[in-house]
Amino acid sequence: MSQLPTRPTGAQEKIDESAATGIRAMTLAIAVSTGLGAIKIIAGIVGHSYALIADGIESMLDVVSGFVVAGSLKIAAQPPNEKYPYGYGKVETVAALVISLGLIAAAVVIAIQSVREILLPHRAPAAFTLVVLVLVVATKELLFRFLSRTGETIASGAIRSDAWHHRSDSFTSLAAFLGISISLVMGAGYEAADDWAALFAAGVIAFNGAGLLRSAWREILDASLPDNVIDDIREIARNVDGVAGIDMCRVRKSGLGLWVDIHVEVLGDRTVLAGHEIAHRVKDALLASDHNVVDAVVHIEPMPTARQGLV
Repeated sequence: MSQLPTRPTGAQEKIDESAATGIRAMTLAIAVSTGLGAIKIIAGIVGHSYALIADGIESMLDVVSGFVVAGSLKIAAQPPNEKYPYGYGKVETVAALVISLGLIAAAVVIAIQSVREILLPHRAPAAFTLVVLVLVVATKELLFRFLSRTGETIASGAIRSDAWHHRSDSFTSLAAFLGISISLVMGAGYEAADDWAALFAAGVIAFNGAGLLRSAWREILDASLPDNVIDDIREIARNVDGVAGIDMCRVRKSGLGLWVDIHVEVLGDRTVLAGHEIAHRVKDALLASDHNVVDAVVHIEPMPTARQGLV
């Protein structure tokens, strides 16, 4: 059976490397969001476009979420200790939860202000704001794809959530582009078109935020991982010398790592010492896998007599 986890050097190196990759990605995202946010807010004020100002505010929220994600990755990568025997991985999940709630809150604020702008007469936006929005949409979409790919590579829910911050930003920018274009083409009476666009974008942001909130909540509650991950872990254990079968396998994700609880069947005539050695071989195989397994609790069971003739 497993003792208090002292994360193997190999596993710790993989998790440290993943965290470093994530932090580098977030540093880039923070720099880009800061620049674009400032450009959009200034252009929105000068060009009389609330949709562009709202878009800039959402970009500034991306900066805050970027710092949250980078900090959570640094903390989550720390190894388990006596006080926190299961490590700090849930910090990364909590960060994903906070970011998704931030998306929903931003959507509510943008929606409220959009309605106010729709009800108040104002000037049509300036044409130059369209050029700014084209630049923003292209940049944010590239940033979304970069962060989404990074999040998938290192299995970070927080980075995937932050990637959707940027995808939502590109949605609001696209909606603003359409709204401003309508107000400029249609002329008098359509000055509020970009505010309607901002309202529509708020709905898109809220929808994505709700989806990310559900994903983070499932991880906090230790929901089951995808079947292909479970099946692969079972197969790794099954291929260890001395293992006759796999009874039960539970896997939960915590931050950048996985925790495995597995019941391994061995032939009934094995000694306690032999069973203990098999358990250690199974654990070593799981820790050496590509799944960033932080620790594995291996329980040995005798294979039922009725099935032993099939081995």
